[in-house]
Formats: sequence, C-alpha cells, structure tokens
Amino acid sequence: MADNTLTAILTQILAKGMMTLRQPCLMTRLVNTDYSLEAKKKGQTIDIPLSTAMSAEDVSPAATPSAPTALTPKVAQITLDNWMHADFGLNDMEVGRIRADQDFIPLQMQEAFKSLANAINTSVFDTYKGVYGYVGTAGDTPFGTGVEVASATSLRRVLHEQSCPKDNRRAVLDYAAEAAALNLAPFSDAEKRGSSATKTTGELGNIFGFDWNSDDGVPTHTRGAIGSGDLTVSGVNAKGATSVSIAKGEGTSWEAVEGDIISFAGDTQTYVITADTTVVHTDNTSVPIAPALKIATEGSEEVTTRDSHVVNLGFHRDAFGLAMRSPDAGIKDLLGQGKAGNVMESVILQDPVTKLIMRLELIRGYKMTMWDVDCLWGTALVDSARAARLAG
Repeated sequence: MADNTLTAILTQILAKGMMTLRQPCLMTRLVNTDYSLEAKKKGQTIDIPLSTAMSAEDVSPAATPSAPTALTPKVAQITLDNWMHADFGLNDMEVGRIRADQDFIPLQMQEAFKSLANAINTSVFDTYKGVYGYVGTAGDTPFGTGVEVASATSLRRVLHEQSCPKDNRRAVLDYAAEAAALNLAPFSDAEKRGSSATKTTGELGNIFGFDWNSDDGVPTHTRGAIGSGDLTVSGVNAKGATSVSIAKGEGTSWEAVEGDIISFAGDTQTYVITADTTVVHTDNTSVPIAPALKIATEGSEEVTTRDSHVVNLGFHRDAFGLAMRSPDAGIKDLLGQGKAGNVMESVILQDPVTKLIMRLELIRGYKMTMWDVDCLWGTALVDSARAARLAG
C-alpha cells in the first residue's frame, strides 16, 4: 500500500472518529482554550495570556507625550499533565466501508474516541475545587419550588460581587437542574421569553446574562466527614489572611477536604478550603482558605460548612483554562504507554468544532495491526473570582 494512500485512510478514520467527540465534550467549548499542533512532551507547561486591569488617568497637557504605562503581562501557566490513549481494532471490511460510506463509524471506534472526550471533559470539571463562590442549598435541586428563577439571579449577584465581567458568562447544569429550569415559565414560555425556541429545541439558551448548558459530567463534591461537635474560629485572624485557625468541639476530628465550602458568622463571604486538612477536636488547626479573609475575626465566631452538593457552575469564559498540544513521544515513552510495536503511519488532526487535537497511529505488532489514538492536554482554574457554584 502506498504511503500516501495509508495516510489518507488514517486521516479519514481520525476525522470520522473526532466527529464523535462533539456530543460528550461540552466544557472544551465554554472555557478559555489554547490549542496548537506544536509537539510537546507530557509535563511541559503552556502560558495562556490574561488581561491586566487598568484605570483611567487625568490628562495633563505637556510639550511631550507621557511615557506609556508599564504593564506586566499576566499569564496562566498550565501543565500538560494528561497524556491518554485508547486503542481499537478495525478489520479490512470496516476500513473499506469507512472509505466508501461517509456516515459509517464502527461502534468500537466511537467508544475509543468518546473515552478520551469524556476524560478531557472531566478534567476541566475537576478544577472546580478552587471555586469559592457559592449559592443555593446543598441537596436541593436549583430552580425548584420556592426558589425558581432566584437560582439564576442569585448566581448572577454572586458573580457581580466577585467583580466577574458581565460578558461571556456561561452556566452548566446537571440534567435535574436543567429539567427544573425548563419547567419555569420565564425560561420556556414564548410570551415571556419573546421566543418559542426553548420549547422547540429543549435548550435553555441565553437568559439572565448566562448561556445555559447541561452536561452529565457535572461533578458532585463530597464534604469531608465532620462528625459531632461545633466548629468555631480560634483567636484573631487578620483581614487578608489565607488561613484561619479553627477549633473543633467535642467529638471526632473534621477531615476537611480540598473544595469544602465554609463561612464565618458576621462575614457574608463563602470560602473554599484549598488543601486536605484534619481539624483535630483537641487542638486549634490552621485551615488554608481562598479567597483571603475579607473581615478580620475576633475569635469564637461560628464556622458553618456546606454539605455535599452537586457543583452546577456559573462562570466567565476565562475562569477555566484548557491547553492542548500534539503529543511528542519517543519510543521509550510509547513503551511506557503500552504501545510497543512499529508505528507504520501517524496523523494528527484538530477538530474544527471542539478544537481538540488528536493523533492516530497505525501500529504493527506480531501478526496483527492496532489503531491507537492519543492526546495531550492540561487544565487549570485560572481565575476563581470568575466562577461560582450553584449547589444542588
């Protein structure tokens, strides 16, 4: 088989496989992304540029213009720490049908690509643990009776208070929250929306300043075991502190985990615990938090935790970052990934819809041929002030 023919077949197979990525890969289209076909190795970092805040200044007429304001560019550094692959088999009949039938995609090939898409989507969701903005009630589906549209307006308020830009706001709900929202007249009735699109398509669309979406990958945060005994602030903690001393009353220790949400009496801000911490009931414990403490504590303030909850999210596009590159692997790396054999041909493509970059290799083993697809990416919570949880 001529090399150009083999390359054409791989390109066609990879293109068809990437079409299956579009349904399960929602978050990749909603967050700040940086893609390139430039080859990188696992562990290397990518800098995503961010805007720098500026303030207007008074004009002072002079004979010469003033020097331009010196700005230090802001970047979010993302480590390419995810390198994953999936392999599948195609017999000669399936390869022939792929070439002849533009709509034919073998089921096992679909599953291989979907497994990678789901892994990428999940890795973006997993960065939620640094999000400290919080509205709603743990265990109660948003948009339910007694709450209705306040789920949306409260989420909007919290992002306002966190100085999140009003443009490019998105929200991602689990299917229960989406169903509850679709039952509300302000979301679905044509006479209130000015359009029948929601009832026609089943999509919430843009309302209250958010582009609403749903996904079955919305994570659930499980609060660390807390047991009995009250939690109180211990002593004075200065405004701006990034840790707070907390005392645990009688009972077992609190096994606080990264992502737990807490608040302090007299302070309306919610805080997120940034690292797993055991709050021992016989001693005061320094607990790392974000954001920095808004109000100084005097000691003995009650500490309230939020129960386990579904992490529906409202966020600005720049809250989360995803960087993707073409994998650059030597034979040692390939062996480490379990892909030993002779790579007969390799192609790399970028899907025009999801923008994901994947590589497909045709690998010859002993009396057999294997098709292997892999990708390299990294994710990060770039700006936690631009995101908030809508608990469910």
